[in-house]
Amino acid sequence: MSSIFSSQPGILQPVPKVARHLIFSHAPDSDPVEQLKRLQAIVDGEKIVVGLGASLLAQLACDVKGMQEMPALSGAAVEIPSTPAALWIWLRGEDRGDLLNVSREIRQCLAGAFELREAVDCFMYRDSRDLSGYVDGTENPEGEKAEQAALVSSNIEGFDQSSFASVQQWIHNLGHFHSLPQSEQDNIFGRHLADNEEFDEAPESAHVKRTAQESFSPEAFIVRRSMPWNDATQEGLVFLCFGKSFDAFQDILKRMVGLEDGITDGLFRFTQPITGMFFWCPPMADGKLNLSLLKI
Repeated sequence: MSSIFSSQPGILQPVPKVARHLIFSHAPDSDPVEQLKRLQAIVDGEKIVVGLGASLLAQLACDVKGMQEMPALSGAAVEIPSTPAALWIWLRGEDRGDLLNVSREIRQCLAGAFELREAVDCFMYRDSRDLSGYVDGTENPEGEKAEQAALVSSNIEGFDQSSFASVQQWIHNLGHFHSLPQSEQDNIFGRHLADNEEFDEAPESAHVKRTAQESFSPEAFIVRRSMPWNDATQEGLVFLCFGKSFDAFQDILKRMVGLEDGITDGLFRFTQPITGMFFWCPPMADGKLNLSLLKI
């Protein structure tokens, strides 16, 4: 009987009500194969989406074409950090308590080979807005276009229908942002808060002008799945996007920083990233995570 191959379904589904990002590093002098097999047994690709870091793939002698660590970038008064990790797990659901229980199960599965470095809880704000109040992901491709942007098309089993994930945690200074006149807030995004409509008279630093996916050559389409986060003292956005490669995301980020034309994205007036990670998200085979490229 032939196998049924697909992407991890959570990649192409809308953002959930609540989510949790689990970031793991290697435990020293450990072989991760048994832990990955245990993880494979519980991952459905929908409520649990998994990404493998370059260091983990290197440890397993697995060469995934296009995989790399996220490079650090700097522009005028702007720093984009690179904070590599071995393993990323994105939990998606409706109830925060359920995500906590799944987190505990995953940590037990991975004990001995992976150490939890960070856990970031996220939530949907209003109709999928950023905490600034502006709608996030308005220009996301949908349907077949989303599949073309987010998923690898290849005749290689274990690589076809996989995806590359870019993850960044951004901290907002909402006090500063909300102190600005409404017109300046709109100019930062290039959209009117009232109706989410773009306007031509926005400055070249406006976020929508910096990141217009069709303005790149080749066009830089990615599938965004970002969500707000907060803790006791800070808040912001966990930026998450999926692509058939990292090329589109890197082109967008370079322009935001001003490496293309010296113009820095207006977003940096009130927010900055504190992490930056790249991961490869394996496909599914018969409802299980397909780790055949890892010889698992």
